[in-house]
Amino acid sequence: MDQFDYIIVGAGSAGCVLANRLSDNQAVSVCLIEAGPADSNPLIHAPIGFSLMGENKKLNWCFETVPQQHLNGRRGFQPRGRVLGGSSSINAMIYARGTPADYDRWDEAGATGWSFRDVLPYFRKSQDQERGEDEFHGTGGPLAVSDLRYKNPLSQMFIESARELNLPANDDFNGKSQEGVGFYQVTQRHGRRCSAAAAFLSPASSRSNLTVLTGAHVEKIVIDGKRAVGVQFHNGDRSVTLQANREVLLSAGGLQSPQLLMLSGIGPAAHLRERGIEVIHDSPEVGDNLQDHFDYTVIRRVTSSHAMGYTLSRTMRAMRRGPVHVESRRSRRVHTHLWRRTSPGYPAAFCPGHR
Repeated sequence: MDQFDYIIVGAGSAGCVLANRLSDNQAVSVCLIEAGPADSNPLIHAPIGFSLMGENKKLNWCFETVPQQHLNGRRGFQPRGRVLGGSSSINAMIYARGTPADYDRWDEAGATGWSFRDVLPYFRKSQDQERGEDEFHGTGGPLAVSDLRYKNPLSQMFIESARELNLPANDDFNGKSQEGVGFYQVTQRHGRRCSAAAAFLSPASSRSNLTVLTGAHVEKIVIDGKRAVGVQFHNGDRSVTLQANREVLLSAGGLQSPQLLMLSGIGPAAHLRERGIEVIHDSPEVGDNLQDHFDYTVIRRVTSSHAMGYTLSRTMRAMRRGPVHVESRRSRRVHTHLWRRTSPGYPAAFCPGHR
């Protein structure tokens, strides 16, 4: 087919949800386009694989920022998922929503329907909370949210030391407050990563009205007048144009969604003309005002056997467990169980303030 009712660009956390919800209506045709491969790499599904995907360019765009003034001219590393599931297939699986004040500010600025009171029901609907249902959490949804199966003793010590500094304890960073210290919950089910692809796309993959294209890098949105009517992408040496009879939905993430808009002629007019791009709509805000959280890692050599790292003894223990491959026959999708005994979760302890 060269035309669909809906074309979704980017199969990340948003794109997988859109594909699931739209294709639930059998009267419409949906095409989901992803530049990266299918999520068949076993490192994706074993939580411990997170530590090995930081610079895997087959699954990660591995972007860098421009030199930063307040980092003495250094560049910041920007990992972004390049695979079905997007960044939810390569990240640390921490389940942390934005603070309620963030959503309320969007609503106050004119994004009607985006207050925290408005979005909370959808958070609850999508969630399968291991602890059960309450005011902030739901059960029975596709996205599994679980407590860590293993809590590292060093992380316990970190938390205890923070409490000695009178920092407030917090056992739910998605409850009434996000401030404090405690263990995160993670998007895992039975010790396996529950990415957006596993949670939302896999259950919909057998639907005849849903087409998923991988290895297809979208170059621009095709615009007729003031209406998006399709997309153009390349697959190897071949350029392909698809027509959207109803809508094009751009869900390529905080970095590549504005990039695609600008490549399509929507953005700051002067900036586009400098790069030889025809201006279709002058929109100075596109590509501006990005905000991201800062992540600083301290690495130390320790003698504790509880430390997370690479040692000969740890490697030998992992090899003794041995890989076990189990196929799950879900229409065009194969999942791999990496370890005989499921790997423990990522033992994260952190003190987030207001983001």
